[in-house]
Amino acid sequence: MIELDSVTLRKLQLIELEMLLEVDRICKKCDIQYNIIAGTLLGAVRHKGFIPWDDDADVAMLRPEYEKFCQACQTELDTTRFYFQEHRFTKGYRWGYGKLRRKNTLFLREYQEHMPYEQGIFIDIFPLDNVPDNYGKRCLHNFHCFCIRKILWSKVGQYADKKWYKRIIYKVLNAVFSEKKVLTHYNKFIRASNRYKSDLVRILLYPTPNNVYGYYRVWYENSEKILFEKFYFSGIADYDAYLSFKFGDYEKLPPYNARKIHPVVDIKVLGSSK
Repeated sequence: MIELDSVTLRKLQLIELEMLLEVDRICKKCDIQYNIIAGTLLGAVRHKGFIPWDDDADVAMLRPEYEKFCQACQTELDTTRFYFQEHRFTKGYRWGYGKLRRKNTLFLREYQEHMPYEQGIFIDIFPLDNVPDNYGKRCLHNFHCFCIRKILWSKVGQYADKKWYKRIIYKVLNAVFSEKKVLTHYNKFIRASNRYKSDLVRILLYPTPNNVYGYYRVWYENSEKILFEKFYFSGIADYDAYLSFKFGDYEKLPPYNARKIHPVVDIKVLGSSK
């Protein structure tokens, strides 16, 4: 694993900013509602830009808007600079959300060197799906999400997990469950999750760090322009409630050892390498 110096990290962030601007351009043109979320929204509120040590950017859309965005990328995306990956049309891609990537770059995650798709510098584009309003059903729904996520992760987990017995479990999961069947099941699960509109939504194949297994839909339905790196992006209007729910005292900087970054083994930033 390599440690990014401040110059390379800043170059990385500026490439991600370029992709955020492309998402904003497409969404404005095609009337798609989106929000910057998670650490990106936190950075906008607390730093007016990227969190200084952050190496990614996050965008979320309610499922109907996400599907419109996927469709729009087929015709509107600037393919001279970017490419969009999603499990339904990127071979070997096992994540339940999209990634917009920059051409002629590389951001190779640790233990993902063997994955069979291009791995340029990226931002995550997350779809938000319904979760049951009934808490008991929501718990079962969360367990279903967990199982699909772990099976899809197994192709990486069989090498990445620190515990030897978990590596064995992941190896077995990867051998037993075919990628095609799991993703077919996931597509059915998406449709089943969205039969009814619910008060809470979530990224199905991304863990929810709370006891309710979701986030309030209304947060993503009401947006406002928020300053980020001298540009205005669409962000959750009630950012205080969202960030407090997700991070607690979000104005307080975390200790140095809690400032998480992605483990990376190789990086190429527009022609230069580290």
